[in-house]
Amino acid sequence: MPTIRINDIDLYYDRSGEGEPLLFLHGLGSSSRDWELQTTYFSSRYHVITVDTRGHGRSEKPPGPYSIDLFARDIVELHKALELGPVHLVGLSMGGMIAFQLAVDQPSLVHSLTIVNSGPALILNTLRLKLSFKKREWVVRLFGMRKMGKLLANALLPESHQQELHRAFIDRWAENNRKAYLTSLQALIGWSVADRIRNIRCPTLIVSADQDYTPLAYKQAYAAKIPRTEIAVIKHSRHMSPIDQPDAFNHALDEFLARHPVAGHP
Repeated sequence: MPTIRINDIDLYYDRSGEGEPLLFLHGLGSSSRDWELQTTYFSSRYHVITVDTRGHGRSEKPPGPYSIDLFARDIVELHKALELGPVHLVGLSMGGMIAFQLAVDQPSLVHSLTIVNSGPALILNTLRLKLSFKKREWVVRLFGMRKMGKLLANALLPESHQQELHRAFIDRWAENNRKAYLTSLQALIGWSVADRIRNIRCPTLIVSADQDYTPLAYKQAYAAKIPRTEIAVIKHSRHMSPIDQPDAFNHALDEFLARHPVAGHP
């Protein structure tokens, strides 16, 4: 199992293929396994790297507190250890938050940036948002990870043709360490780099599902502040576009990457 000692923890990662480096960052409660459909698609032409962030998957789950900044610093050290050079960086949900943090803190490491169903801040400024996050916390505390997985699967993968994905989602979610999940959840709340995204100069793709938690208008508003940004809308998709609409997502990302090659790679 490929692990590397990073910031005093063992971090799990995987790499496949050759070419321009393409680094995927997963969401909260997820892991590198949820990029399987992207790894299969892109590794014939790119050097694909996936990683389990601390507290997730096969990486170590030390006591908290965690933070988006800490997650990002783990990725920086992994990047250095693997000697990747400037990468195409793709982040989903929490992974998008980590990607934003990297893009503003370590711009030399990021050749292109793809943000999937995410944003540059998570401020609980409405009662609805506060209740949503409090509900997650108490469901996990009282009923465990499998129950939380069922609730999320029902919301994110409700279609009859998604039954296999629905079952797999619940089984994987149940594997989460409860304490590490709650610690990671707390890391998201109050985080923001919204006042710094104007400084992002790399080509940027904002991917929005048409039925995501947050509306397209939210993504359009922050995308307008980033100089070299385009938006791709994935139809008939909810929050997990790389899983529920992999063909459409892979096509949108593939076209974007092709327009912005990394110099020095064939």
